[in-house]
Amino acid sequence: MDKITVGFIGLGLIGGSIARAMKKFRTDCYLMAYSHTTATLKEAIDAGVIDVALAEHDPRFSECDYIFLCAPVTTNLSYLPFLKEIIKPSCIVTDVGSVKGEIHREVQRLGMIRNFIGGHPMAGSEKTGFSNSTDYLLENAYYVVTPESEIEISALSDFVELVRSLKAIPMVLTYEEHDYVTAAVSHLPHIVAATLVNTLEKLDTPEEYMKMIAAGGFKDITRIASSSPVMWQQICASNQEQISRVLDAYIRALVQAKYLVDHQRMDDIYQMFDSAKNYRDSLPETKSPASRMFILYCDLYDEAGGIAAVTTLLAEKDINIRNIGIIHNREFEEGVLRIEFYQPEACERAKTVLEENSYRVHLPKN
Repeated sequence: MDKITVGFIGLGLIGGSIARAMKKFRTDCYLMAYSHTTATLKEAIDAGVIDVALAEHDPRFSECDYIFLCAPVTTNLSYLPFLKEIIKPSCIVTDVGSVKGEIHREVQRLGMIRNFIGGHPMAGSEKTGFSNSTDYLLENAYYVVTPESEIEISALSDFVELVRSLKAIPMVLTYEEHDYVTAAVSHLPHIVAATLVNTLEKLDTPEEYMKMIAAGGFKDITRIASSSPVMWQQICASNQEQISRVLDAYIRALVQAKYLVDHQRMDDIYQMFDSAKNYRDSLPETKSPASRMFILYCDLYDEAGGIAAVTTLLAEKDINIRNIGIIHNREFEEGVLRIEFYQPEACERAKTVLEENSYRVHLPKN
């Protein structure tokens, strides 16, 4: 079997997890990497994840069949002119950023459209760095692939199969589709959560009664407002056009809702909530704003009987499960398996049992 040479620029949580998955699931990959942190490269070499450590502008990047840009967006963009000059004609450069338009436009400007396929693995963690990377972070997670228009079909097929071999679920979109979809399902909810929390703070009474009551359901549905302000500042800057587009639609919906309330259009109000309920209930069981104290997330290898082993283990301890399922979009959650319980006591007991049996368990962020 011919070896595939893969280069990494940046070796943090995502880059490290991709590299670890390649080492676990493929025997044909020879991995080389550069990181601005020497300690990271040493850790990766010592762990047997990386075969060769590279310098910042190492000429050996010219040997790569694939190059993964896993650094911050501005750093990834700065490497494109260097890579353009040294990569071989068949090399595919890809990235792992959560907004695709900016890097695709730079690729087009540089004339690299035959050598670039964008990527967005929708998995992540509040933790960062190579030391927190795992070989199963991508398992059963969506991995959006955004090819340039002139990429060869065979090159795209090979890359999709590479993604699939890492146990991720590839989804091919144009970069415009990706940025529009993520603006609606990810970026808009974060803006809504942030503005909702800020509005509550401004409306609260001097005694902060709203804040006290908000410790329940309000805190659950606005959990994502606790995400990194720096990251979301950058996302809003990078995906400004699509975020503005979906914000316009959402503002119109809010204005319409206000009109219905102001004019007591009760039938229309009912229809608004009923249609929302029906669509919400039709969503896949991956993530939901259910009561956080009854939920835990568990890392799980994608192997036959994995879920059954967990359910059997809990059943033996008389712990009742309300719901269980694989999380496919884990960009803002940790853990592969989501388990919901009827009582918080059951959740706590399950955490103890699973950890005693060497499972890694994550509780939702408060």
